[in-house]
Amino acid sequence: MLESDLIICFLLAVIQFLLGIFMNGIIVVVNGIDLIKHRKMAPVDLLLSCLALSRTFLQFFIFYINLVALFLMKLIMYPESCVIVMFINELELWLATWLGVFYCAKVSSVPHPLFIWLKMKISKLVPWMILGSLLYVSIICVFHSKYSVCFVPHSLMNFFSQNATIQIEDIPAIQITSVAAELLVPLLIFLAAVLLLIFSLGRHAWQMRNTVASSRVPGRSGHISAWLSILSFLILYVSHYMMKVFLYSIRFHIRRFIFMLCILVIGTYPSGHSLILILGNPKLKQNAKKFLLHSKGCQ
Repeated sequence: MLESDLIICFLLAVIQFLLGIFMNGIIVVVNGIDLIKHRKMAPVDLLLSCLALSRTFLQFFIFYINLVALFLMKLIMYPESCVIVMFINELELWLATWLGVFYCAKVSSVPHPLFIWLKMKISKLVPWMILGSLLYVSIICVFHSKYSVCFVPHSLMNFFSQNATIQIEDIPAIQITSVAAELLVPLLIFLAAVLLLIFSLGRHAWQMRNTVASSRVPGRSGHISAWLSILSFLILYVSHYMMKVFLYSIRFHIRRFIFMLCILVIGTYPSGHSLILILGNPKLKQNAKKFLLHSKGCQ
């Protein structure tokens, strides 16, 4: 890789890391302060806080991989750290999936008894979703603990094979199948929820446009912004997922530029989506502005 490309990748990695830490930190701190003040937390705030916390740890790991790849440092991945990375990665994936389900249940309007029941009970189900995800991911990590190499994509080990501390082994076919199923299930749930939500918002906007002749329909801009927010969530989630699948599936050495591009795409999701969440949440947006203004005033 050329020196100019190396500098650009390093700057992008730093910006991505700082943005992710700041955005996810804002979510955790603001909701934490509300919890201390009011002694309670709304279900969606609890879900957002857990998601932001997991993304913060994930952002640290992604930045570490960026540094190792950019400066050809020695990759240090012990079995215990592999388990932790696997736990955070799987947990973040499920929490993001439940966030999509929460939005779908709250916003979509589907005249089905099961969906109506879910709309009424989703707020009470959020803590159980989080606890269930923690229990499920813990069981998965224990199940895979004997095969620590599977926690690290084979392409990652190939890329750092000269300096890696983990020996590359043949991964059993049953474990590859189980990992694929673990990644596929939350993706299918997320796609079903988000696509239903996009369809519901689009249908509602179409009905409003047909029933009201004027182009200045009250709430129309709100539906458009919500539609764009969900669509961007879908694009970031799927691109993040596809890059993970690509790195897990390939069995050959890839060029350094392609590897860095994959890592940057993976890192864009936890930082970019948190930014979208803050911009779409008036409370988080206001506190983020206050923090920025206070930082400028201190300079």
